[in-house]
Amino acid sequence: MSSFLFPQTPSGRSSLIPPPPWHYSGEMITIEYRADPETVEQFLPEGAELADDDPGAVALIWADWQSCGDDFSEIEDPVRSQYKECFAVVRCKWEGETWSRCPFIWVDKDFALVRGYHQGYPKKLGEIWMTRPITLGRAGPRLTEGGRFGATLSASGRLLAHARVELTHPVQSPGFVNAHPMLHNRYWPAIESDGSASMDELVTMRGYDGEVADVWAASAELDIFDSPGDELALLEPLEMIGGFYHRVGVSWNGGTTLRAD
Repeated sequence: MSSFLFPQTPSGRSSLIPPPPWHYSGEMITIEYRADPETVEQFLPEGAELADDDPGAVALIWADWQSCGDDFSEIEDPVRSQYKECFAVVRCKWEGETWSRCPFIWVDKDFALVRGYHQGYPKKLGEIWMTRPITLGRAGPRLTEGGRFGATLSASGRLLAHARVELTHPVQSPGFVNAHPMLHNRYWPAIESDGSASMDELVTMRGYDGEVADVWAASAELDIFDSPGDELALLEPLEMIGGFYHRVGVSWNGGTTLRAD
């Protein structure tokens, strides 16, 4: 069998995802705010501590992606390349370094869901929408001062988050929370379902050939809602920091296992 992942077939053509490297291009709307540091601490892996500065800082990020493997075949079959996601990021300190960490993430395609499991992202299915910038007509915002964008996240038929931003001025960097190597857990319970794990790893990952453009700071508003099957509301905003819009491109070709139990 030559599949990178399942389904396993002789040709590998049915695999949900191709082998790395994977390439991503897209745009992001980021909301940064402060939550309760004690709540943030509950989402950190064993051995990690709150970040020294601004320990309750959280980023909630909407992304509209186009992705592909190294043969770029998905580009001509966009149903296999286009997806959207919304994810929360916090920061922590582990072994003297500062890391970003994703406690919640929702995507709207199966290949993105499973690819995230391989990388250590705790992905779930959701419905994600973002306002698109436009260059012609009046049916959207321009990338200029006063451009207004909205973004929503829903899962299981319930609204989880609604963000609104208004662009204010160009900046060099789209925030500070999602600016470090990621610290993830890759976990899968054993088939015996007895509390043991077939896989329990602490891993890190970071992309390469990263590019950013059209980076704008923005004023921001954010509402987060409770749901019976999701707990994003635990990270409710106590104080807003600000918002950002930017375009991004990055590639990924593997991570590093830091700890395996």
